[in-house]
Amino acid sequence: MMTVRERIERTEREVLSPRAALAADTRGRERTEEPCSIRTDYQRDRDRIIHCKAFRRLKHKTQVFLAPEGDHYRTRLTHTMEVAQISRTIARALALNEDLTEAIALGHDLGHTPFGHIGENALSQYMPGGFRHNIQGLRVVEHLENGGMGLNLTWEVRDGIVNHTGEGMPATLEGRVVRTADRIAYINHDIDDALRAGILCFEDLPAEPIEVMGRYPSQRIDYLAHDMVESSSDLQAIRLSERTRGLMDQLRDFLSKNVYIGSVAKTEENKAVRVLRSLAEHYQENPGYLPDEFQPGDSGELPMRVCDYVAGMTDRYALTKYREFFLPHSWMVE
Repeated sequence: MMTVRERIERTEREVLSPRAALAADTRGRERTEEPCSIRTDYQRDRDRIIHCKAFRRLKHKTQVFLAPEGDHYRTRLTHTMEVAQISRTIARALALNEDLTEAIALGHDLGHTPFGHIGENALSQYMPGGFRHNIQGLRVVEHLENGGMGLNLTWEVRDGIVNHTGEGMPATLEGRVVRTADRIAYINHDIDDALRAGILCFEDLPAEPIEVMGRYPSQRIDYLAHDMVESSSDLQAIRLSERTRGLMDQLRDFLSKNVYIGSVAKTEENKAVRVLRSLAEHYQENPGYLPDEFQPGDSGELPMRVCDYVAGMTDRYALTKYREFFLPHSWMVE
């Protein structure tokens, strides 16, 4: 009798594009497991990511704005959810594997540090070749989660996580959808957050992209998703049209100059760098303070294990540990 999983796999083969990554054809996991009777391997990967500790910590990690006053600014978790939504819409329209796309999208930022990209820069001096959140994300799912056993995800999901940014390109079209959807999401929600914060005025925004793609984030995301589907319909590549890519680059360049570098949103960054570097140096000088699961096997592992621990912290936990180690405590005589 055919299981539910086998029925889903058969439907994928009948309905999805010949260029889609089928769950039944996965390159598999590093450790062989018995298949689930009701979920495909990509569905299981999605569920493992959602239920892991690193995913839950994303809700208290900065996206762009450090310690914002207000409930509506994006965090690393809400960014991840927006990327997953955009990616799923595009994957479904292109008849690609939606489950694989969603799993990659939900896992793509698991390696991010506290305090956004500034945290990544702060820890780079302790890692040969620098600290890269995509590489750390792979380390999270392969080695750090589940008591050091990792999540044992499929090859395709791990490939999508490590190649969602940087020089490497994902091997699957689903991974390439996430790579572009990530940029669509952060460009538009960072504009929205900057306007909310009063860092930008609407009149500051580049005229041509706004005129063509729309005044509101939802309009621009809709425009970009449509363009991506239409431009990628032959599935020879996942791409935006040349004109639309140029418009999106205009917005990205504008954000780099007016929000990501030198704006009031970045005035606290030196303090964040000091917090993370102070913690990293403290743990390297006093490795006994590291939790048991982060204790190095030998002295050569110490910088990596320190970065594993500090990078996994939420913003508020990093500040708590900084206060514990470096600020005086109140006391009283009984």
